[in-house]
Amino acid sequence: MKKLATNKDREANLKRKIAKIPENAEAGDTLAEFYTNFFNLKEQQELDPNWAKNNLEYDLRACDYIVEKCKDEYYAQNIYAALCNNSFRKNEVMPILMEDSWSCSWRYAGGIVADLRGEGDYLDWYCSGIQGDIPDETYNEMTQEGKLLYNLRKEKFVTESYVTDEVKEDLFKLGWVVLEQDEEQI
Repeated sequence: MKKLATNKDREANLKRKIAKIPENAEAGDTLAEFYTNFFNLKEQQELDPNWAKNNLEYDLRACDYIVEKCKDEYYAQNIYAALCNNSFRKNEVMPILMEDSWSCSWRYAGGIVADLRGEGDYLDWYCSGIQGDIPDETYNEMTQEGKLLYNLRKEKFVTESYVTDEVKEDLFKLGWVVLEQDEEQI
């Protein structure tokens, strides 16, 4: 089984989180222990060859092309949005015949994208497709850079469950299809 590119990034991310914890803080020790146990458990799960079977998360994280594309925050957000509220099926005979599908929660989708990017956690992506308008006076007080970022996100971020054509094509290249609502397992 291919070693996932982001396991080393998780360790670096953990070290960054621990470095931010004040020294001698009891809560900090508990947090560090939690993250260490969580990442160890996840890594053990990922070493099981059965985990990789019919697992879209594995295929995304094992694909260097997708990992590279996720460095772009807009593409990463579009992957996150596609994973939310959708089911997927491996485009192979047995998964189709068995009506086997894969899906995940919004939080889990955010975690996958954080792993793909090798930074942050699910909260960096969770609900990122929910874009609201800001009042004109707030917009007018923003720097030019802030306005540009706001406008780009408004234009390029998509709502949860929306699958862009680019993401749909990339998933198809990986051997996955998005199921229509009436095809999903109940």
